[in-house]
Amino acid sequence: MPAALVTGAGRGIGRTIAEHLAGAGWDVIAGVRSQRDADAVVAANPARISSVLLDVTDEAHIAALDAALPSRLDAVVNNAGIAVAGPMESVTSDDWRKQLDVNVIGQMAVTRAVLPRLRESHGRVVFISSVNGQLSFPLMGAYCASKFALEAAAAALRMEVQPFGVGVVVIEPAQTDTDMWHTAPEMVAQTEAAMTTEHRTLYSRHIAGMKKRIPLSQKMAVAPAKVAAVVEHALTTRRPRARYVVGVGPKVQAAVMTNLPARVRERVLRVVGGQP
Repeated sequence: MPAALVTGAGRGIGRTIAEHLAGAGWDVIAGVRSQRDADAVVAANPARISSVLLDVTDEAHIAALDAALPSRLDAVVNNAGIAVAGPMESVTSDDWRKQLDVNVIGQMAVTRAVLPRLRESHGRVVFISSVNGQLSFPLMGAYCASKFALEAAAAALRMEVQPFGVGVVVIEPAQTDTDMWHTAPEMVAQTEAAMTTEHRTLYSRHIAGMKKRIPLSQKMAVAPAKVAAVVEHALTTRRPRARYVVGVGPKVQAAVMTNLPARVRERVLRVVGGQP
């Protein structure tokens, strides 16, 4: 049976991907950050899912992967990620480092660690990106920048490892019905609280628009099972595409918006995002 490492598998999209692939006959190594998450995801399918403690920003965890993984690995699904919100003026350097460390540097560290196995199996690398890897939204600039960077890295990697028979795929969900969107109001509240008094005043209308937009985004969120199904297709189809956008709405959004003049695109995004 094929084997896949899935990072960020403790909850959300990663947990769904792990369970979906296991149900499809894959042996899944679920990368999680706590023993509690490990026990929960393994319990979902003990015959097919094992776990490994994996914080993608922890060099010791990355170094231990070689001994923890099976000799044959057919895929890695780089799913671990976080979202840092806030106006560019208020996002601190520490916040930037945290955002990039998890969403870009950590994903590439895991990929480097498993590439020798993937060369042997002619396996595949999957990066869970976002529509925000093509479109940048106000108040989400750090997160969007991390996804743009991830897609650039994936494109370079794809060209470099193609001669070895390794495929590299980027998958772009939009809003997904996971904990991240369930707790979005709390995230915005925390972001606002962390801002200086001056910045809260300057960007009060921006924050108000973001708060107003959240309920609509939550209603538009797609089930994580749809993302998992696209991941399975990307891993099993003979000739995978370089990028898959999940959902009809996001596909139309990405196709139309990325081809608009910058001035028009940014005005539309500000209106859609409830921004001044």
